[in-house]
Amino acid sequence: MNPGDIIVTNKKTGKYIGEITAVQGDMLTVRILAVLNHPRQGDLHNPMQADVPFFHERKALAYREQTNIQTRIAKPYEGDIPDYKDSLKEAYSRLKEKLEAEPEEPYNQLALKALESIAKEYTLMYSITFD
Repeated sequence: MNPGDIIVTNKKTGKYIGEITAVQGDMLTVRILAVLNHPRQGDLHNPMQADVPFFHERKALAYREQTNIQTRIAKPYEGDIPDYKDSLKEAYSRLKEKLEAEPEEPYNQLALKALESIAKEYTLMYSITFD
């Protein structure tokens, strides 16, 4: 993998398309270009649990934000790169629909509240509106 290569990678619980901007040993610096899966909400160490000390709001990495990842979790990406705003909205909507499918679950209730808060930030940052 080399600078300029387009890859797919995971970061925490999100999945992204990005461009490698630097290689340092077994680490890559990646510039985010699109969101494939929106990060799950809540505690990373207790996934899908509502009864945790602090329920985290997790935003997707921002457009052109750079992040470091291990080379082993990067996979080459081929194909068209979707528009960041469109990809963010689609990934957000898929996660929201999944949570709304079982609204009685305590985790889903908290995650939906977190997503509503995040949607307000996305609207301010990217002028995206969510239904």
